[in-house]
Amino acid sequence: MGKRPGQSYQKRVAEINRIYDLHAKQGIPNREIWRRYIYPAYGICERTFYNLLKAPTKPGFTTPNQMPNLFEDIDGE
Repeated sequence: MGKRPGQSYQKRVAEINRIYDLHAKQGIPNREIWRRYIYPAYGICERTFYNLLKAPTKPGFTTPNQMPNLFEDIDGE
């Protein structure tokens, strides 16, 4: 089984997508969104920015509520 992304990664992806959605609706080009709003706050390159925009559709990306609980298999002990 592959490595699952951590919660901090998920929060960063969610925040970057939120910033992108906010400014994309205003008609600002992707490169300008990255240059003005994403790079100063997160210091990521443009390629990483595009990878994070499509991250929620990648396999293994789950919300914290969907992660398995180690104690689910214990039967009433």
